[in-house]
Formats: sequence, structure tokens, C-alpha cells
Amino acid sequence: MYCLVTGASGFLGTAWCRELEKKGHSVVALSSKSADLTQADALRQFSQKRFDQIHHLAAWTQAGDFCLTHSGEQWLINQQINTYLLAWWQAYQPQAKMVSMGSSCAYAPELELAEDNYFRGEPIDSLFTYAMTKRMLHSGQLALHKQFGMRYLTLVPSTLYGPGYHTDGRQMHFIFDLIRKIMRGKLTGEPVVLWGDGYQKRELVYVDDFVTIGQQLTFGIDNELVNVGAGEEHTIRHFAQLICERVGYNFDAIRFDTTRYVGARSKVLQTRKLQRLLPDIRLTALDIGLQRTIDWFWQERDRLLA
Repeated sequence: MYCLVTGASGFLGTAWCRELEKKGHSVVALSSKSADLTQADALRQFSQKRFDQIHHLAAWTQAGDFCLTHSGEQWLINQQINTYLLAWWQAYQPQAKMVSMGSSCAYAPELELAEDNYFRGEPIDSLFTYAMTKRMLHSGQLALHKQFGMRYLTLVPSTLYGPGYHTDGRQMHFIFDLIRKIMRGKLTGEPVVLWGDGYQKRELVYVDDFVTIGQQLTFGIDNELVNVGAGEEHTIRHFAQLICERVGYNFDAIRFDTTRYVGARSKVLQTRKLQRLLPDIRLTALDIGLQRTIDWFWQERDRLLA
């Protein structure tokens, strides 16, 4: 198949394109450097090509407290990216199936994080703007499907982890930040300070597992929104203890700063639909995936721990 991928240079995008190419698909891989999707004519150069699938992984955001201070920019930039892409899809590539990434932050925290609740309630205030742009993206796909019969799939990933994370000066997602801080503490004696009381809970999915599952769904399921998660969550303290054991750092030396931003207290996706669609999926065990990620950090420590 002939596939166009946005966000191709990111952590997920790199693994996603690698798997597509491994399976023999032709890939046009776009990054912000090769196509500025905030510009209405960014995709014009590809309008005469005929794609079988459009894989939309691009989004303007960062981890940590980024959303607290960039809400206006997040709305404008992500709406530009998504609207221009949807418009180009409808005008020039209506035969192509669009696969996009939703977000677990689009769910209201008081409701079960199940697909039927994606549009219900209000997302957490600190992530509200980004969450609503993800809801709007899915709304656009629904509308184009309803009027023009265009095919789509929206995947809602849990937090992804594994080797190859792209730092490029941005704030890291929590698991990479934990590893970096604890390894710095081990190597330099730098104090390890984690945000919050450590009892907030998170769910992780190994990036290669997500790519395998996501692409199985891509080539088999149309016109659905599907959560892709592990179905279980652990406290930040639990993750920190696992990392400390593998790095050789004293967990009791960690200080928890309860004045800092922590986001949602709990975030685990309900995966009954995924289990029904792909009953035989197997996920990488947390201890194995975490060890692989830590090993990669050791290999890249001169760059990652600087």
C-alpha cells in the first residue's frame, strides 16, 4: 500500500514508519521540517499522488506542565494542522483511509475511560484545550464519513514507552523523566525530586506493542475509535521503585514535591473493545519493557543525561 505518515520523525512515528516499511508498504514520511501542516498548502505537493492510507500522528504538544502555559497556541496550531489535513484528505484523497491518534486526556476523569465516553463530560482542566482538539479531530472524521463515506480509524493510545524516545529539548513523559532523574541521582549524586506525592497512577504500553496492535487494526477495522492500553495502572512510586532496583539507587532517598503539577490522579484505558477485536494480543511485560528502556538510557546516557 501507498501510505502518507505525518509526525513521522517522532517517537511513535519512527517506529510506525519502520513497521510499515518492514511489511513492504511504500511510505511518504512527513515531519514539521518537510511539511509545515499549519499552512493550508503544505500538502499540495502530494495532491496528484494516490494514497491508500493517511496515518496522522502529528500533534503540537509536550509532556509535563506544557499544556498549562500554551493553551491558546495548542488550540490554534492543532486546529490548523487537523483542519488543513482533513480538508486536503476530502478534496484530493477521498479514496484513502485515515488513521489518526486520539488521546486518553480527551476522557472526563470521573467517567470510565471507555470509547462510548470519548465525547462525554469535560476533560481535566489542565489538559482541556489539547483534549478538545483531539475530540474535534475525531468529530471531523465522523462528519466526513457521514457525508462522503470516507473511511477512518481513531486509535487512543495509553502512554507509550520504550527505547528510541526523542528528547530534542522537550519535556519528557513521566516514565522517561523518572528514569533520567534516577539515573542522574545514581551517577552524579544529584537529588531526585519527583512531582506530586507519588500516588498518582499511570498506565504504560510498550511502543512496539502499540505499533503492532495499531497496524493490525489499521488493516482490518474501519470507522471505529479504539482504546489501546494495557488495562492496568501503577503508582508513580511503583514505577520509581522498579527503576531504582534496576539502576541501583536508594528509593528512600527520593523526595516527592507535592506542590508541583501532576495532571490526572488516575488514567487507565478500558480495553474491552480491543480485546474483542484482537482477542489474541500479547503485551510486553512491564519488567521486560522497562529493562529495555533503561538499557537504552545507559547506551545513550551522554546525550540523555546531559
